[in-house]
Amino acid sequence: MLKRRTNFNGRAAATTATATTTTSKDEEIEWEMRPGGMLVQKRSDARDNLVTYYRLRVAYDAARYEISISSQATFGELKKLLAAETGLKPGEQRLIFRGKERENGDYLDMSGVKDRSEVILMEDPSSKEKRFIEMRRNAIIQSAHRAISDVSMEVDKMADQVSAIEKSIQSGNKVPEVQITTLIEMLMRQAVKLDSISAEGDASTQKLLQGKRVQKCVETLDVLKVSNAKVLKPVVVTTKWETFDPPLPPPPIPPSTTHWEFFD
Repeated sequence: MLKRRTNFNGRAAATTATATTTTSKDEEIEWEMRPGGMLVQKRSDARDNLVTYYRLRVAYDAARYEISISSQATFGELKKLLAAETGLKPGEQRLIFRGKERENGDYLDMSGVKDRSEVILMEDPSSKEKRFIEMRRNAIIQSAHRAISDVSMEVDKMADQVSAIEKSIQSGNKVPEVQITTLIEMLMRQAVKLDSISAEGDASTQKLLQGKRVQKCVETLDVLKVSNAKVLKPVVVTTKWETFDPPLPPPPIPPSTTHWEFFD
């Protein structure tokens, strides 16, 4: 049964509901709506004056946490404190006390929680599955970024070689054609690597950018190949001038060896 109180302006001042709990005395417990929209058990004025603090022991898998919290806090408020310790959002948490999952609006003391009581924290199965999918997706994205970065470094080196070839041809120096064709083949291999990378989001943008760089380098080399074919090899003239030695002096006249015979 729902009961609503209104003030003199006719506006809703508070909303309460009554429900029968399955306790030994079958007591009727009233509920109230807090400003944040959370439906919690209505407290009596006598209980409001008994504010103490509990140190609860919370077990989460193999981890153990000790949380200090007001005895009049709710399990929903306990989840907020545990979020800072465990990294689990309140919506991803399930709190078990005395073998029963507790709702966000349940008060600690009214649920039987005492100082040094143990509460079991479990991760919601659907949240665990979502987080696993998100972690796997992030791993794929990081892998794509690394692969694209590796291609980018290789393309940087090849782009420098393209610039060097272009300067050489513009200066009138012929480049071996095999050097151009080999560089084109290397660039095409990088293009194939890019095609094999599965990317999305920012990684997809980077992949597209590197693909355009590879295409531009290949197109430049195709043009340079035509220009290189028109470059003539420079002819180096190595003229050797013939030198002449001065004339040799005439050979000396050998002494005469003739013997004359005299007659009387």
